[in-house]
Amino acid sequence: MNKLTNEDRTKVVACLVEGNSLRATVRMTGVHRTTIQRLLVELGAACSAYQDKVFRNLKLRRIQCDEIWSFVGAKEKNASKEQKKTGWGDCWTWTAIDSETKLVPCWFIGGRDAGAAWHFMHDLAGRLGNRVQLTTDGHKAYLSAVEDAFGADIDFAQLVKIYGNAPEGPEVRYSPAQCMGAKKAVVAGSPDFRHVSTSHAERANLTMRMSMRRFTRLTNAFSKKLENHEAAIALHFMHYNFCRIHQTLRITPSMAAGVSDHVWSLDELIALLG
Repeated sequence: MNKLTNEDRTKVVACLVEGNSLRATVRMTGVHRTTIQRLLVELGAACSAYQDKVFRNLKLRRIQCDEIWSFVGAKEKNASKEQKKTGWGDCWTWTAIDSETKLVPCWFIGGRDAGAAWHFMHDLAGRLGNRVQLTTDGHKAYLSAVEDAFGADIDFAQLVKIYGNAPEGPEVRYSPAQCMGAKKAVVAGSPDFRHVSTSHAERANLTMRMSMRRFTRLTNAFSKKLENHEAAIALHFMHYNFCRIHQTLRITPSMAAGVSDHVWSLDELIALLG
């Protein structure tokens, strides 16, 4: 990686953050695949460390949380016990987004269980500087995790969606079940019902699928190593929070949240490597 010029690094990162696969990036830049992977891992670690440091005492008001599925190496049912020990299998990314600034203050990569919810919520609670309104889906793991992390100092509601039967037939094999409605349930505090929603969190998950090739369904572009998967997600959120101008806000989420005072360039992002 040390042999790469800053111009080459910028070209590689520009390809990766726009949703290109590793091999597509090789063809577009001429940089060897292993060099790209090494750059991704080191830059991803730097991006994760920087966001962990600056996302503290955040003055946010309305947080939405959701989980997005992917897998590493093989789907859970196809991975052996030995492969699962190395990180293969189903992989869930828990995400939080502020509905006003669109900032993603934290994320957690793991299973979709109570342990992951506990770590995710405690991480989120440690980054906030004031009481917030929190909305999640109906996943039961949130209930005890939120109570343990926030206690009574939160306005918490869940949006429970009601689905019909899954569609049948080959032409709708990958279509989701029809949503028949949604129920808003107050769990703690006094949340404003007008803002009980997970729409922004779900839209952010779509942005992840569109911006990271390894999240695209029904392809062979999935992550082969958990380390690469974690690095790609950290790089994605660094670019999303600091470099990418939000179409509605006209500024970056980090600027809207008061964390940054300008739009970061890719050169600034790469400079995190030191």
